[in-house]
Amino acid sequence: MLEDAEFELIVQSGFRRELKPWEQHVAEEPTYAARPLEQQVLWRPFRDEAFRHTVRQAYGETCAISGLRLINGGGRPEVQAAHIQPVAAHGPDSVRNGLALTGTVHWMFDRGLISVDDDHRVLLAKRDMPEELGHLVQPHRRLRLPERPEWRPHPSYLKWHREHVFKG
Repeated sequence: MLEDAEFELIVQSGFRRELKPWEQHVAEEPTYAARPLEQQVLWRPFRDEAFRHTVRQAYGETCAISGLRLINGGGRPEVQAAHIQPVAAHGPDSVRNGLALTGTVHWMFDRGLISVDDDHRVLLAKRDMPEELGHLVQPHRRLRLPERPEWRPHPSYLKWHREHVFKG
């Protein structure tokens, strides 16, 4: 049987690690003052819940660019409905102005790191694109399209994205 001191020494040795630079200067647990509550009034364009539902349905709850179909533990799809022409730029809540994208791919699309041409080929930015993120695009670099033609991205929205967002 181990003595308590020996057990403690083994535990401490097993959990020893080098501290990161930002961790080395913390002497004790910081204290924080209570934060005041502020009321904010926010005006933003209405976003139709049906848009999210219809876009995810159109793409079979699968990312149109990566091909990933992620379902969380509660059975809910983790794919997001992304606007091709954003609501802030007067893009409509139409399934033809939407793509089903995973969170990271949605972020890349909104920042112009990826786009889609009129033939539904996925375009990657030549600058500001970390190489690792390019691996999230399916190797054939083609958009996964909805089966119903009336749900496929409209060329005018794709063109708007390439001209106003994409960092080609």
